[in-house]
Amino acid sequence: MASFKKLFAAAGVLALAAGLAACSGESKSETVRIGVVGASDEYWTTFEEAVEAEGIDVELVDFGEYSLPNPALADGELDINQFQHIFYLANHNVQSGDDLTTLGSTAIYPLGLYSTKHDSVADIPEGGKVAIPNDPVNRGRGLLVLQSAGLLKLKDGGHPFATTEDIETTKVEITELDAAQLAPALADVDAAIINNDFLGNAGLTAGDAIAQDDPNDPAAFPYVNVFAVKKGDENNETYKKIVEIYQNTKAVQDGVVENSGGTAVLLKIDNKELQDSLAKTEEAVRNNSK
Repeated sequence: MASFKKLFAAAGVLALAAGLAACSGESKSETVRIGVVGASDEYWTTFEEAVEAEGIDVELVDFGEYSLPNPALADGELDINQFQHIFYLANHNVQSGDDLTTLGSTAIYPLGLYSTKHDSVADIPEGGKVAIPNDPVNRGRGLLVLQSAGLLKLKDGGHPFATTEDIETTKVEITELDAAQLAPALADVDAAIINNDFLGNAGLTAGDAIAQDDPNDPAAFPYVNVFAVKKGDENNETYKKIVEIYQNTKAVQDGVVENSGGTAVLLKIDNKELQDSLAKTEEAVRNNSK
């Protein structure tokens, strides 16, 4: 199988013909408000400094829950947000009627299974309790991780929209919790599927995962993380420069990888490819909701 990076290289790398130097000659405009989850991560400070060095004034707005940044963006409280993958964005648009779109890619992160009680999946006992995210997007992905780890079997092999009703056989008892509550719940369960954004609060790193999905699988395209904006703002030159700075500042990119425990696969994908994937994923969400 071709590597994920090679597949996306074929999709087209963002052009940088104009260069970032052009940004520095521009005068500062109004503050660009960017919503994130986990603003305390060090690379965000590096990012802010890099953007402001290019003459763009930014303010990071931190959110503690995934459910908040998209409504804030749609309501105009933010100009950009960066916390989600394409699948999450597609599901939000379909469920809310919003028309948010992609601005640029960041990385893809494996989704991991963690435990403070067991050193391996094999140690999880029959009937053990395993917690997964309860949101429609990460729920299915979490169940697929558990299937690949041998803890359960999904009907017809499973799919990204899988729910607990699709479980055919299982070795463990599944509990669904809000994504932000999964790390604190580790003391009460045998293992939990935890998004990278919440690992630090539990004193964990991505390297502590006892199982995870494969980011090199081409089917993982909908899990590419993106900067998102309101429809029409994807052509805003200042916003596009912000993405270029994020993607091309080595200290920022190194920080993203370090913060992920070395698991982040950094990506530069042409935004047309991201938008095409978003449209296809939205259609899949609509079809699955019928």
